Amino acid sequence: MTARTRGRRMGPAALVVLAIVVALSLWVAARGQNADAQGAPSESWAGGSDLTSAVLALPAAGGSVAGYERDAFGDGWKDPDRNGCDARNDILARDLTSVTFRPGTHDCVVTSGVLRDPYTATVIDFVRGDSTSELVQIDHVVPLSWAWNHGAAVWDDATRELFANDPVNLLAVDGPTNSSKSDSGPAEWMPPDPSYHCAYASRFTEVLTEYRLGIDDADRASLLDIAAACA
Repeated sequence: MTARTRGRRMGPAALVVLAIVVALSLWVAARGQNADAQGAPSESWAGGSDLTSAVLALPAAGGSVAGYERDAFGDGWKDPDRNGCDARNDILARDLTSVTFRPGTHDCVVTSGVLRDPYTATVIDFVRGDSTSELVQIDHVVPLSWAWNHGAAVWDDATRELFANDPVNLLAVDGPTNSSKSDSGPAEWMPPDPSYHCAYASRFTEVLTEYRLGIDDADRASLLDIAAACA
């Protein structure tokens, strides 16, 4: 048997091996891209005409809609991605650095970490505890009651629960600052750190677009003012 003949007979096996290697490489790459997408929500509209166009495209809505209750968006934090951890712990793990977890929870329950707060540009040491956990809170960028008044009141329960636990609409932030925001829209409240205004406006607009929520005139004007100042 010549070397050339041996090469022909080995060719199919080599091709199979190569196909497996390529498939595994693509699978790993896809997992990495998915992790990046979940860990760092898009802020692709953070400046210029794209954000302006997106804000202008939002439908008009607003006014007080009776019947809002927090439980309309589900009773507490859920596990929308079914990774075994509730949304609060997922966001803490995503947004904090130097994270530690409670033993025996499969790296789920966050017990400590460091937050570089996007709203105040301060650094906060998070330690889970009865008197310390509230120093870092999970903010709904688009508040639940605001969403209720701008379209969510007509959603079904499943959509409202998904909205309340969607990582794109959640940020770990300074607790007192989050409390001061309450259920305000952009016309009434913006992050104290002006350097985060473009990113905040972009995230707010992204959530409204994704869920087809409307916006009132005052909040639209505020977002347009910010968009005009973004590079």
